[in-house]
Amino acid sequence: MSTEPTLLLALDLTGTFAFALNGALTALRLARLDVVGVLTLGIVTAMGGGILRDLMIGAVPPATFADWRFLAVAAAGATIAFLLGHRLDPLARSITVLDAAGLSLFAVTGASKALQYGLGPVQAVILGAVTAVGGGTLRDVMIQRIPTVMRAELYAIPALAGAAVTVVAVETDVYGLATAVVAAVACFAIRMTGVRLGLDAPRPR
Repeated sequence: MSTEPTLLLALDLTGTFAFALNGALTALRLARLDVVGVLTLGIVTAMGGGILRDLMIGAVPPATFADWRFLAVAAAGATIAFLLGHRLDPLARSITVLDAAGLSLFAVTGASKALQYGLGPVQAVILGAVTAVGGGTLRDVMIQRIPTVMRAELYAIPALAGAAVTVVAVETDVYGLATAVVAAVACFAIRMTGVRLGLDAPRPR
C-alpha cells in the first residue's frame, strides 16, 4: 500500500529513539561512562540492528547513513538520557521497557524491509529478529557483558514472534498501521511477560 514506506520510516525512527535511550541508560547505570561513552553506546544500540539489516539485504548505503534523521533521532535520544537519566527511577525498569519497545519495533521493520527487498517469508522472519537484537548485542559486547540474546531470557523468541506476525500480515495483504502495531505489541507482551514471570527459553538438560 502507498502508506507503507511512511509507516516503515515512522516505526524505524521510533525504534531508533527507544534503543538510543536504552543504550544511553545502560551506559549510565551499568558502565558509568562519560558523555562521549554514553552518546556512543546510545547511538550504536539504536543504529546497529538497522545497519546489519541493510548490509545483509544489499540496501547500501544503510538507511542510518543515507537519511540524516536516523542519526539525529539516535543522538537526541542518547542526549536526553544523559541529561535526565538521573531522574529516572528505577533505571533498571526503564532500561528493560525501552529495550522491549525497541526490540518490538525493529522486529516489525526488519521483517517488512526484508520482504520489500524480495526475501522469502522465513528469511524475512530471521532478518526481523536479527534487526531487533543486533543493536542490543553490540551494546552488551561493548560493555563486556554476555549479550541478552545469548542468555536464557525470552529475547530472540519475542522478536521472532513479532517478525512472524508481520510476515503473515504482509503475505495476506493486510499489512498496515493496525497490523504493524499488533505485531509490535505481540513481541512486547511476550518479552515483558517473560521478564515479569521470570520465564526463560528452553535450556539443554
